[in-house]
Amino acid sequence: MRIILLRHGQSLGNVDELAYCRVPDHALPLTPLGERQARAVGPQVRALIGSSPVAVYVSPYKRTRRTLELLEVSAERIVAEPRLREQDWGNLQDPVQQEMLKHQRHAFGHFFFRLPNGESGADVDDRIAAFLSELQVRLLLEEPHPKTVLIVSHGLTIRLLCRRLFAWSVDLFESLSNLDTCETRVLDWDGSAWKLDRPFVQWRDSPDGATQLGPPVP
Repeated sequence: MRIILLRHGQSLGNVDELAYCRVPDHALPLTPLGERQARAVGPQVRALIGSSPVAVYVSPYKRTRRTLELLEVSAERIVAEPRLREQDWGNLQDPVQQEMLKHQRHAFGHFFFRLPNGESGADVDDRIAAFLSELQVRLLLEEPHPKTVLIVSHGLTIRLLCRRLFAWSVDLFESLSNLDTCETRVLDWDGSAWKLDRPFVQWRDSPDGATQLGPPVP
């Protein structure tokens, strides 16, 4: 079994943070560079899938759906899955409040800080847990379901998906960087556990000593 994780291409919100103040998050489009990134990563994603049937789960946001379209992947099933959406910051944002909340979130901790009218990282973690539970049942018990899965989602969401799947600590999660736009990670099942093809970039040591390979040694 294999799960391919892909972050969407560069979006308008990645280059213009004020875009969130005038365009709903779910409606933010890819930039021209983002479209080129999605086309360019298509051959890599198709090679990772190989000749196996594939099921695709994609965030219903405009930028993720457009990224998937440009990959030119032939899928047995495509599911727009709302639980794979990005963290909700709460409708159209006020630019002054947006800057204030970014500083508060950084000081408080990205996982537990709940955005007014939005979500905390822990909220996203909860919905990802529900999605993963259902997905693993389908992979293991639903015979017609393809054993290769492509997930097209967002930076924080993908990082939390791996946090949940590998039981990483909150400290470790907050020490890791998001994938770059149109960057992949591949999860393979070895018969007893999921294996990550390569680690996430880590911008600091985890305060609790945990690593992406496992908990700290006592």
